[in-house]
Amino acid sequence: MAQFTLYNKHSSPPSSNDSKRLDCEHVPLCSVNDVQLRFLVPDDLTEVRQLCQEWFPIDYPLSWYEDITSSTRFFALAAVYNLAIIGLIVAEIKPYRNVNKEVIANMSDSDELYTRLSGFHMQDKGILPDSMGRHADVGYILSLGVHRSHRRNGIGSLLLDALMNHLTTVERHSVKAIFLHTLTTNQPAIFFYEKQRFTLHSFLPYYYNIRGKGKDGFTYVTYINGGHPPWTLLDHIKHYASKVGHTSSFCVWMASRVQSVVRWLYHKLLTRFNFIE
Repeated sequence: MAQFTLYNKHSSPPSSNDSKRLDCEHVPLCSVNDVQLRFLVPDDLTEVRQLCQEWFPIDYPLSWYEDITSSTRFFALAAVYNLAIIGLIVAEIKPYRNVNKEVIANMSDSDELYTRLSGFHMQDKGILPDSMGRHADVGYILSLGVHRSHRRNGIGSLLLDALMNHLTTVERHSVKAIFLHTLTTNQPAIFFYEKQRFTLHSFLPYYYNIRGKGKDGFTYVTYINGGHPPWTLLDHIKHYASKVGHTSSFCVWMASRVQSVVRWLYHKLLTRFNFIE
């Protein structure tokens, strides 16, 4: 992963002339090493809102921007180049056991967008096995976007790697999966996540409500910290086949050991018999 500097906006080195900051759209990105990462702060609200309105077809409410720029419950990281935000990732960690509960609770909410922002769908409850999910957490990526003039420069990978590193620490070992939703028509995003080892988990018909029209979505998931999907029938067959194979190998080993012992005893008895004669 490329090296980067993680800093706080208010403690960043002051610029000699902040008012003359160049628009990021007209500043070519020479190297991902020139990019700095920092967490969002309340002062970023206006800039982040403008970027999200350009990047995403969903009209997020103002309260959402207030939450991601001020609440510590979100992992909200910005990629900054030339003092401008050129990319961001927003994720949240929640207990897996609450996935189904939150979906059911949000079903009666009149604001459909609220259900979407919760990050959970009925089909998402099958991400982890029941035995593992009782005590596990999951990470949900609410948003990941990069300014169009800086795409294909590794910014998205840099932000995603930062989240992965955060969730694979000892303190976050309970997080067993990271998942997200995307439009079925968003081929660049699908290609990006599959390249990052996310796999398709489920199809969500009419998951999105965009400008009054229902749009289909996909759930993509990747597993970390020993997490894995629920076993299929084929997985069970493979497991028991390996057990049988292991048992067979053990039986062969035991037979060879018994044969060796019998030969040893026979040799000892034969030697003793010859000695007596």
